[in-house]
Amino acid sequence: MIHPVPLAEVVDEGRFGGKAVSLGRSLRERLPVPDGFGLDVDAVDEIARTGADATAACDAMLRALGGRVAARSSAVGEDAKDASFAGQHTTILNAASADGLIQAIAEVRQSAHSTSALAYRARMNIAGPPQIGVVVQRLVDADCAGVLFTRNPATGARERLIEAAWGLGETVVSGAVVPDSYRLDAGGRILERSFGVKDVALRLLAGGGTTEVVVDAAHVHAAVLSDDALADLHRLVLRCEAVFGMDLDIEWAFERDRLYLLQCRSITRGVA
Repeated sequence: MIHPVPLAEVVDEGRFGGKAVSLGRSLRERLPVPDGFGLDVDAVDEIARTGADATAACDAMLRALGGRVAARSSAVGEDAKDASFAGQHTTILNAASADGLIQAIAEVRQSAHSTSALAYRARMNIAGPPQIGVVVQRLVDADCAGVLFTRNPATGARERLIEAAWGLGETVVSGAVVPDSYRLDAGGRILERSFGVKDVALRLLAGGGTTEVVVDAAHVHAAVLSDDALADLHRLVLRCEAVFGMDLDIEWAFERDRLYLLQCRSITRGVA
């Protein structure tokens, strides 16, 4: 039988992977993480083989999480301080049916065996075959989203560097747009704003999946984040640092003015 575990109860990194354990801890610490489930390595393998148990498990998760979910990689050894696997494994957004979620989980599992992921494992001297868990979370229909570094990865300065764009955050991560960039000092004071070219946004489709849409001209060069939103992000940083320590790489999203934490991991590149 396949037994999805409520994300807040996930603690075993050897079975569920680092991302699931980190998100579970975040939920237990009352950080604003979307609710979800963790699937351990064995459950992911079983779901990838499909069958009645897989359909029932995926249907139950969808019903519990509102009918639209994200499937995110949580490989064993992923998001360690010296090996983040950032960008190596697939995230599937807006799975909206049991069959769609099964396919999403299978794609996330397969991404651990891609040429680039295997090459990364070799560079980081990670022995053994890939073992990948999956996090299934309630989907955040983001009005805007992005990334935040609690130490500037280019200069090493103790400041918050925030990149933001309209819609889902994948446009920032993939480089599809030139995002806004904001610098805050360690006390939250705004040091610099630079407005990018956010001419496309990734949005959710009603029946599942995502689509790239053209951003209206008035918003292409407009500020994504208000002073209040930047203050919310600063307060989130303080809460994350209290739990996970310094030098963090955070993924976040605003949905109708509510801020969500999507991921929090140690910075592993470019910090002096």
